[in-house]
Amino acid sequence: MPHPLAVRWGDHLRRDRRRSPHTVRAYVATAERLLAFLADHHGQAVDVALLRTIGAADLRAFLARRRNENIGNASAARELSAVRGFLAFVGVEAPRLKGPRVKRGVPRPISPDEALALADTVAEEAHQPWIGTRDWAVLLLLYGAGLRVGEAMALTGAVLPIGEAMAVTGKRDKTRIVPILPQVREAIEAYVAACPWPIERDGPLFLGARGGPLSAALVRRAVRKARAGLGLGDRTTPHALRHSFATHLLGRGADLRALQELLGHASLSSTQIYTAVDAAHLLDVYRNAHPRA
Repeated sequence: MPHPLAVRWGDHLRRDRRRSPHTVRAYVATAERLLAFLADHHGQAVDVALLRTIGAADLRAFLARRRNENIGNASAARELSAVRGFLAFVGVEAPRLKGPRVKRGVPRPISPDEALALADTVAEEAHQPWIGTRDWAVLLLLYGAGLRVGEAMALTGAVLPIGEAMAVTGKRDKTRIVPILPQVREAIEAYVAACPWPIERDGPLFLGARGGPLSAALVRRAVRKARAGLGLGDRTTPHALRHSFATHLLGRGADLRALQELLGHASLSSTQIYTAVDAAHLLDVYRNAHPRA
């Protein structure tokens, strides 16, 4: 049976913090794991009064148990962050505990030719022509406008007809305006014309084979299949198209603040990772082209 404190925590994240369903599930699961561990550790039911007595040793023991379940540094760091948030929510100051060091990975962009080849291959392998037209439009939108795959799936028929820009709702219900390239607009218009199902103003823009909402999992699966045939690496995912969008804009001189707005990042620090991406790309060019490299 769910612990009442974890249920309240989930309601708060969903209603007040406007966190995504995935985030709510993950954070509530962490709270449930912590509460179950403490109940076992202390041999009694856990309430706010008991939570106020826990120290750094309790949290270390909790993380040690999670480590025994084979979670890595990144997962352990997320777990500790969720624990701190939960304790703050119930009015308990979390004991000071240094989290595991996590090496921040640099996104791996793909070249424009690879992005188009990927979209083209996914479209070619579709079972029906209109589905191929749809998949081409989806992937071109991710690469051409820098959308997250979930943002593309959340678009409704209200964006039609497509203009020079589009309102996109991202994380925490934050809306941003993204420019739409003519090629992207034409791809979406071709899909709308070919789709055998009616696209309602308040319904999803991208539909599945049976007329329901298109699943992001299906897009990811199609990309996995296509990248194998093209010899692209495992990091070539729908999200990699967003990375490529950002990296290529930055490489062409885009302002970091403008890029932050286009990507819908809450803070500039999230966008600054792309400066590392661009530096890595330049280093690759140098190594491949310089006679002394």
